[in-house]
Amino acid sequence: MRRTSARFTLAGATAASAVALAVIGATTASGSTTGAQDTTAALAAAPIGFGAATTGGAGGSTVTVTTASAFISAVQSSTTQTVRVNGTISLSSMTKVASNKTIVGVGTAGKITGYGLNVASVSNVIIQNLTFTGSADDAINVQYSTNVFIDHNDISNAYDGAVDIKRSSTNITVSWNRTHNQDKNMLLGHSDDNASEDTGKLKVTYAFNWFDGTTQRNPRVRFGNPVHVLNNYFSNVSSYGVASTENAGVLVEGNYFENTDDPFHLGEGDSDAGSLVAKNNYFVNSGSGQTGGSVASIPYSYSAQSASGVKATVTAGAGVGKI
Repeated sequence: MRRTSARFTLAGATAASAVALAVIGATTASGSTTGAQDTTAALAAAPIGFGAATTGGAGGSTVTVTTASAFISAVQSSTTQTVRVNGTISLSSMTKVASNKTIVGVGTAGKITGYGLNVASVSNVIIQNLTFTGSADDAINVQYSTNVFIDHNDISNAYDGAVDIKRSSTNITVSWNRTHNQDKNMLLGHSDDNASEDTGKLKVTYAFNWFDGTTQRNPRVRFGNPVHVLNNYFSNVSSYGVASTENAGVLVEGNYFENTDDPFHLGEGDSDAGSLVAKNNYFVNSGSGQTGGSVASIPYSYSAQSASGVKATVTAGAGVGKI
């Protein structure tokens, strides 16, 4: 307990953040139909890590939305679909997302405010290139869901979590996001007494994210084993970076920690210690962290970037408008 308070290389990760343009016959959910040559719809390339099987709306139709009503209709439809967000969508409640969806911002214009997205009891969802700010709950909540890819978003000022993953969700990749002005950042596993649902699940890859002055939960992990925290940049994290609790197994590998007194530790609050292995991390004006126990082998092959170069890579590539 804490006493205080698929194969990928760097080149492959960069390729995974590329987009395919040239989508034909897209429609707009705000009421009009485009011409036959709409070449601006962005489709996510294949993700890396545990969420590598996620394809989202690939192979389906494409729709562009500019209003909240059109957005809700599109993301809740039963069809395989790419939903392009062009403008600010103000939500009045957490909005359910259906299976087989890619939700992607257009350039830097796609924004979600008011509330966030609820990825619940579904599979095969991509959320990419969106600015989330000012949610009265979570920015993104994932529960009872599999094959989810959360990539290249900018997330701030959510009342609760930036990205919370829980309740037997698994096979998820969280990559190339910038989170800032955020207290409770990324929770993995919501409760100490949920072992019956979560044991053997909650397998998540956190890669190339920028935890920019976030306070805690970067991530805070229960039960998931292994969880891979790879090549992220932690800057000015004020409480702690990664916490492993309740039989979790977390590999913290190749990350760059700067101005972060407590980069990683075992246990948190009333939660018992999990296991944490740290490998090849880089520290600038930061603590050395706490490790212990063993972690299950990462089941995909990969090649980590040298940690000393992660700051430059992540600050150049994380967030919106980078794909």
